[in-house]
Amino acid sequence: MSRGRHRCHPQGVAFEVVPPTFPETLSRAAWPRPQDYARETAAGKAREVAARVAQEDAETPTLVIGADTVVAVEGRILEKPKDREDAVAMLRRLSGKQHSVITGVALVTWGGAAGPAQEVTAFHEETRVTFSPLSEALIREYVDGGEGRDKAGAYAIQGRGAMLVEGVAGDVLAAVGFPLNRFCRELARALPGAPGSDVTAPAAGAQEEVTSPATGSDDLDGRK
Repeated sequence: MSRGRHRCHPQGVAFEVVPPTFPETLSRAAWPRPQDYARETAAGKAREVAARVAQEDAETPTLVIGADTVVAVEGRILEKPKDREDAVAMLRRLSGKQHSVITGVALVTWGGAAGPAQEVTAFHEETRVTFSPLSEALIREYVDGGEGRDKAGAYAIQGRGAMLVEGVAGDVLAAVGFPLNRFCRELARALPGAPGSDVTAPAAGAQEEVTSPATGSDDLDGRK
């Protein structure tokens, strides 16, 4: 979650980090679209943390934010690699192709004992990233560096992984793991007057939002 946390600090957003224990094992059959999969995973983390937060303090109005990022190429969802060879296989699959980096975000609000019931607003941002053709030697050298071992798609665009990228279309911060522009606009809807509430320009790659009553919360979870 560190990348999401670092994006929010300069915006003056104060928050507490609550790591989720939600297992990231949703059925691909139930959520075949990577956009839906990312949003639902973020919401699942949110609901798990919400239960713990509500147990500790059900009286105070609260906003909780969660996110999950996946990489999708040729209809296949790529999450974090299981091991070195899995990372190599992912980069081979991405080599010379365009893929999507999809970040789902869930905002959970509730008004405390005297306020409105909990609501979850979920949205996603999709950024198109194109890789140059990668040699086997370059792939293995990058994987051996260890940078992408805990990243969706086995690379970090904000680090040495940028050398693999030929082009980016859309929100670069969403590809890093947290769509700050869209988040600020959604935060302004949830909490008028909050930091970022004057951000109104549409963000490239903005996708549909889903709002529903729910019990949930989550932490900021960048590129996971």
